[in-house]
Amino acid sequence: MKRWSLKVKLTVLYTFFMTLVTCFALGVLFSLSSQELLSSVQSDLRQQVEESLEDVEAEEGWLNVDNDFYDLEDSVYLSLYSEQGEFLYGRLPYGYNAGAEFMNGQIQTIRDDQEEWYIYDVSYRIEGYGTVYFRGITSVTRAENSIAITIRLAVIILPLLVILTGIIGYRFTRRTLLPVQKITETVKKIRKDEDLSQRVGLGNGKDEIYQLSETFDQMLEELEETFKREQQFTSDVSHELRTPVTVILAQCEAMLQDPVFTSGQKEQVKVIEQKARSMARMISQLLLLSRADQGRQQVQKERLNLSELTQMIAEEQEILAREKEIQVLAEIQPDIYAQADESLYIRMLDNLISNAVNYGKKGGYVKVLLLEKENMVKGVVEDNGKGIPQESLPRIWERFYRVDTSRTDQEHSGLGLSMVKWIVQAHGGEITVESQEGQGSRFIFQIPED
Repeated sequence: MKRWSLKVKLTVLYTFFMTLVTCFALGVLFSLSSQELLSSVQSDLRQQVEESLEDVEAEEGWLNVDNDFYDLEDSVYLSLYSEQGEFLYGRLPYGYNAGAEFMNGQIQTIRDDQEEWYIYDVSYRIEGYGTVYFRGITSVTRAENSIAITIRLAVIILPLLVILTGIIGYRFTRRTLLPVQKITETVKKIRKDEDLSQRVGLGNGKDEIYQLSETFDQMLEELEETFKREQQFTSDVSHELRTPVTVILAQCEAMLQDPVFTSGQKEQVKVIEQKARSMARMISQLLLLSRADQGRQQVQKERLNLSELTQMIAEEQEILAREKEIQVLAEIQPDIYAQADESLYIRMLDNLISNAVNYGKKGGYVKVLLLEKENMVKGVVEDNGKGIPQESLPRIWERFYRVDTSRTDQEHSGLGLSMVKWIVQAHGGEITVESQEGQGSRFIFQIPED
């Protein structure tokens, strides 16, 4: 039952308890009805026999029996006997074979081979004739059969009632849980679109689900406000840091060209310049991601020959790869055109290839593939370097996340892959990664041609 949905669980519980209550109620009802029916049969028997006393009178030593005596009312058969037990007048039920002694004013229960009977006798003295017995007979079995028929009918109807209860319960539960479904869909959409501006918006309500929805919307509003402040802070800080870093780089360049500085001093300046350039790259990435978060980063698409652009980027990275004795292999299908932002495409591919080079192994390789497939441009950057642990793969797109075994280079801030993912998505594409620790990584991106 753990894997069942909440709607099914509630429906099953509702149907079970409703069936239990119905069965209990029917059991009590049939039990009381059976007792009440038998009491009613006995009461009717007494009444019919006592009323029949008026239907018989004596005239000149003979009995005069009214025609009403022979009528069958409430399934009671009336008969008249002499004081010695000799049958005089009346009717006996078909199939009645039992002989019963006369017991004045008492109801007897007699069972023969086929049925059970109630018998009620009244001894009565008729003026001008003498004492006679009035006897009433009615079938207990037929009365009980009527109850049995009702029970069988209830047993037949009960499964239909259970099914109907289940259907009604499911529809009622489904309708009740619709707000929960809307909350779930909103959360999924927020996760998919990464858009905290969306709200559940169930409206005013007094039950717990509406209160949950309102609380959830308030939480989203607070989170959105917090992220906006964070984004604004990141943007402001990046802008403020840009100027001093630019100044540091300019001063470093001037000092490296100044003949006054010794070679040892220039080596120290080069270290400062290297760190400043690393900081400049990080600030540039932060600015791009900040503008992207705020929806201010423009994507200027134009029709580009991505084959030539990719070949050019690969050749530039090959010069840097030689320092680590890594070979850059390019397999590029010619004349692939697509609508893309040139500067963003260069930044994306530069980052992927430079990552592959930096995390590659000495004497290894980096493969750059580009091909056209079903109106999509597919690109692959593959290396045989350190690779990424499987537990770290889902998190490599997070900002500032660094994998200990593969992202220890101090020149890399952990923003590159976040930027790469945004660029690919901004072009309407997607990017995935395949990697095994110690065997290398394979980044695959696809963007539409149009």
